[in-house]
Amino acid sequence: QLEGLCSFLQLSTCPESLLVRFCGWLLALVPELSYTSAAVLAEQLFLRRVLSLTQPPSRHLMAALTSFCSKYSQPFCRVLVAAVLREPGEGAEQAKLVCELVEECLEPDGVRLVLRQVLEVPLSEKLLPIVQAVLGRQEVLPPELFDLLVLTLCQQAPAFATSLNYAKLVTAVLTMYQSQVS
Repeated sequence: QLEGLCSFLQLSTCPESLLVRFCGWLLALVPELSYTSAAVLAEQLFLRRVLSLTQPPSRHLMAALTSFCSKYSQPFCRVLVAAVLREPGEGAEQAKLVCELVEECLEPDGVRLVLRQVLEVPLSEKLLPIVQAVLGRQEVLPPELFDLLVLTLCQQAPAFATSLNYAKLVTAVLTMYQSQVS
């Protein structure tokens, strides 16, 4: 029903300035949206816009993303970040956007979810800055997630033999988690 309502209201194509207002209304809802409803709205409001970015997002779109993400980070990450990771090709603007959201507005649980999602797909040059942004937050990683990170970096090493971003990432892991690396 919510998808139908979003389609009827043409929320996926509404002007970005109205999107900011709409997200403000969503944040004021009591009780909060359910996980499923928030996931549907994340898809309807943002997915097409984010996947079609060819330049940095407008300030209106960034404000709407940030406000929605601040309250509904789990469904947002499950929908949007997952789609960005599955998107073939460079996706440079999308990766930059995810980095910015990781650095500026995701709660620690959202940051860990993004890292988990990145580690579930084969690493690529476009994903390395996202992992670097996660590490830049200096969040404490659960042992199983840290082990998965180290294992992934070790397994992917041959593919990134000449990558400066990969070298920076490994250096960051070794520096930040030196007591856990043997």
